[in-house]
Amino acid sequence: MTLTKHLGQFVADLSPNHLPEEAARIARIGFIDSIGTMMVGRKEDSVRIMTEVLAPAEGAATLHFGARKVTAPEAAWINGTAAHALDYDDVSLRGHPSTVLVPAILAEAETLGSSGTDMITAYVAGYEVWAELALRETGLLHEKGWHPTGLYGAPAAAAACAKLRKLDAEKSAIAIALGASQASGLMSNFGTMAKPFHAGKAAHAGVMAARLAEAGFTANTDALEHPRGFLHAISPQGNEDRDSEPKAGKEWQILTHGLGIKKYPMCYATHRAIDCMLDLVNGSPIKVGDVKKITVSISDNSSKVLRNKQPDTGLAAKFSIQFAMASGIIAKRVGLRELTDGFVQRPDVQDMMRKVEVVTTTDYDPDMPGAALHDSVSVELNDGSLIEGEPVSRATGHPSRPLTDAQLYEKFADCLEAGASEIPAEVLYKRLSQLQSISARELMAV
Repeated sequence: MTLTKHLGQFVADLSPNHLPEEAARIARIGFIDSIGTMMVGRKEDSVRIMTEVLAPAEGAATLHFGARKVTAPEAAWINGTAAHALDYDDVSLRGHPSTVLVPAILAEAETLGSSGTDMITAYVAGYEVWAELALRETGLLHEKGWHPTGLYGAPAAAAACAKLRKLDAEKSAIAIALGASQASGLMSNFGTMAKPFHAGKAAHAGVMAARLAEAGFTANTDALEHPRGFLHAISPQGNEDRDSEPKAGKEWQILTHGLGIKKYPMCYATHRAIDCMLDLVNGSPIKVGDVKKITVSISDNSSKVLRNKQPDTGLAAKFSIQFAMASGIIAKRVGLRELTDGFVQRPDVQDMMRKVEVVTTTDYDPDMPGAALHDSVSVELNDGSLIEGEPVSRATGHPSRPLTDAQLYEKFADCLEAGASEIPAEVLYKRLSQLQSISARELMAV
């Protein structure tokens, strides 16, 4: 059986009765974190512009938990863009799974009247398909200019929506193939509205792929593994694994890889260095005027992703290690209120960014492709003294260093407050914590 057909069979056969409880728990966290970031992201210009331009017709799917209901494909598109707009959403498998899967599932599940259990099962289906594809590539998609979230997200969202629509194995495989044909996203557009657009477009692609497949639209059921197919097309060196036995249905990758929940609304490549900087300033109070130079050590791959050396907007600053270090020194935090144009453009912040020197390494962590074994920060003062932080190998929020329940709720509540949610944070959080016991429509009720 081909890989594409195997994944179609896996999706069709996946039963909520066979899901490990830990898999369901991780899926719930994915919903919580993604919906939180969607709510704060919905106020961004990218979301406003998309909503105005798409002008979605009235439908059955709720637009970012507000009063407006629109058609599901457009809801997935706009909500997916909102969830990734601030780059505050969870990470795993070289990308951002929940920011694609959750908006697609929410839109289609509400339209279909699906149960919360159906939604969790669909999430796991999409996650496992994403994992199956991502783990077949040893190279770094960023090196070829690809944004992995847009690439892996489209077929994964198609799998999730095929599960919601209860498609058979053949049509599920076709849906995944149609999703793969819509995969897109360029790293060169990081730091602009185009990056969250990639996530939204992947969610939209998933909804459309499953609907088209159900209606009889065709695609080849070897689209993933074909010599001119998805895996080979996106591979940086062309050494993708197209032949090994699929793991989906045999091993739960969601249990192995989990989700990393972001503590900071920045590109994940900055998080270990931010942890190091904040530990350093909390342990050794530093006067801003005394700083001569900040040296930060990260991988060369992370340095390429963090392309903005002297950003002047909050959006561009999300991809700047210089800004991350400057914010850590000056504000002693890197949060939503620092990722604003006003803070980024402050003269003291702009001046501090010029004092940041980036040292790169190719000594990669075998368990974190593209990342160094650890990131580190040191601060040289005007009097010649040097203060060095403890190197950090896993960021706060990584599955090995998870946020506490209290920290997860705090982030969620902060996001809903900043996004002016119509639903109180404690109410929506409780619904999400009990997702297996309610329906999609009950979840979305304002």
